[in-house]
Amino acid sequence: MEFLDLPPMLGARGRVRLPGSKSISNRSLLLAALAEGETDIRDLLASDDVERMLDALRALGVQWEREGDTDNYRVRGVGGPFPVKSADLFLGNAGTAFRPLTAALALSGGEYMLSGVARMHERPIGDLVDALRQAGADIEYTGNEGYPPLHIRPAAIRPGGVLKVRGDVSSQFLTALLMALPLTGVETSIEVVGELISKPYIAITLDLMARFGVVVEREGWQRFTVPGGVRYRSPGTLFVEGDASSASYFLAAGAIGGGPVRVEGVGRNSIQGDVRFADALAQLGASIELGDNWIEASAPEGGRLKAFDLDLNHIPDAAMTLAVAAVFADGPCVLRNIASWRVKETDRIAAMATELRKVGAEVEEGADYLKVVPPQSLRPAAIDTYDDHRVAMCFSLVSLGGCRVRINDPKCVNKTFPTYFQVFGEVAAPVPVVAIDGPSASGKGTVGARVAEALGWHHLDSGSLYRIVALAALRAGVDLGDEERVAAIAAALPARFEQERVWLEGEDVTDVIRSETCSSGASKVAVLPAVRAALLDRQRDYRAGPGLVAEGRDMGSVVFADASVKIFLTASVEARAERRYKQLIDKGLPANMESLMQDLRERDARDAARAVAPLQKLPDAALLDTTSMDAEQAVAFVLDRVRERGLAGR
Repeated sequence: MEFLDLPPMLGARGRVRLPGSKSISNRSLLLAALAEGETDIRDLLASDDVERMLDALRALGVQWEREGDTDNYRVRGVGGPFPVKSADLFLGNAGTAFRPLTAALALSGGEYMLSGVARMHERPIGDLVDALRQAGADIEYTGNEGYPPLHIRPAAIRPGGVLKVRGDVSSQFLTALLMALPLTGVETSIEVVGELISKPYIAITLDLMARFGVVVEREGWQRFTVPGGVRYRSPGTLFVEGDASSASYFLAAGAIGGGPVRVEGVGRNSIQGDVRFADALAQLGASIELGDNWIEASAPEGGRLKAFDLDLNHIPDAAMTLAVAAVFADGPCVLRNIASWRVKETDRIAAMATELRKVGAEVEEGADYLKVVPPQSLRPAAIDTYDDHRVAMCFSLVSLGGCRVRINDPKCVNKTFPTYFQVFGEVAAPVPVVAIDGPSASGKGTVGARVAEALGWHHLDSGSLYRIVALAALRAGVDLGDEERVAAIAAALPARFEQERVWLEGEDVTDVIRSETCSSGASKVAVLPAVRAALLDRQRDYRAGPGLVAEGRDMGSVVFADASVKIFLTASVEARAERRYKQLIDKGLPANMESLMQDLRERDARDAARAVAPLQKLPDAALLDTTSMDAEQAVAFVLDRVRERGLAGR
């Protein structure tokens, strides 16, 4: 499975230009296709869902063209029902294409097959089909009753009168009927049965229909009348607003990560209901500013979001972002009236509950609500995304809690925001890492510890970790060949490194781990794959604000490949042997220069010949040859590289 590892983030600030709204993009395309005249659509969203709509329209006889590599399209409307009367359409998992096209095709007098991915065939459409059948449409389920795929046949439509449709499952059913009914040419009313959810999305539909010349009469949110004798007419040029749902991730990033983060493309004049996500953040204590075409969010004065209990029926998509924001709140949070999550790209209530538990939250899941109790501290986790773009995007925010997170199947964001992780990386600042690698006895430990002390950063002496694992296992009475139990010890190793000393559970073990017993034990546990895997994650967990100096093998090539500064610290064999000789003599141990030099040459050869991550200077590492340097000069060299990158004092 493909995955993306996000490192712990220090915070978030900057500006984001939003991609176009999916809801507006697909509605605009369909209305432009059914209208008289040509429509220039500007800033259309580039995504999988929109591609499915474009492909379907072309198959149905609608001509459109893209202006070069831009997001601007010209659509030549057909001025009524689709001219192609037979087509087999695959619509992926695009609900904003599948539902409206179902209604428009049912009223176009042709024979059509509509299908999608497996998940689309699990998303209910029965309420829309029932409403269309009231008008005389001939629609057959070719799989499970009430669900796609669909077979639409020519039928004698009975225009006019009143159609009834449920409003408590998906607002897309009402949207589909509203956009298709002008094709009949006869005044028709729609009565909503039950509560209408996601009303702001219906407001988008009505606004866009009016721009194309069809004004719907509305009696509250229960009855809608589409006038007779009207046809869609092109408005000429139509600009697609930025996606307000996508704005939620960056606004939340500003509220969680300090900010300010400004999103451009939506503002106080937006027709999208999800801009009210900003109001919800304000209730959590975030600082919010709005302009005509932008919204900006910063963290609360106290730094921590307030606990909340909110009805989120009006912003169902953006509400998912609040579910993750809840883990940063100062108490239990409740998200209510979110039953529509069950019939989205996945069962989002179940999915969010499962993944929130992985990062340490306590979650109570109901038919239409979630209760989230934030953890004392976040846990690193691999997040499954269920082929759901919004799950992937909102869980990226966990990294702002100083916690690494893995996003499985990150390409699912292509549905609405293909460049999401790139853009997120432009506003979120990773915890900086200085990675110091090099051959044995080159002075990595001394230089790393002193650089960390000078910066006030954390320090990782990776070379000592296997020795500490052996020591901890021996003290716990665990056989060093018991891979599972030794790996469990390695994964939760309570070790820290301060001022050139090594500590295990508060005990200074600097000298203890250099014993022959620990050295021998380190060799035994180092060959266990589960231990090596556990220590890889454990080493990455040392990455915490304000920064980390990590020294040892493979630091810049494997463990922290994204390190801000990489140093390859080396010295001649003679210089290294002399330093090792002095260390041994100072400890009262016997030493022989020739033997030390021979040992170092052999170890260098083995390290350079390793099949995995052989020891070598990386192209992006700075070479630091300390043969003629003392420790202070070497430390100054590294600190200069850190300052050049603007990392000191972050």
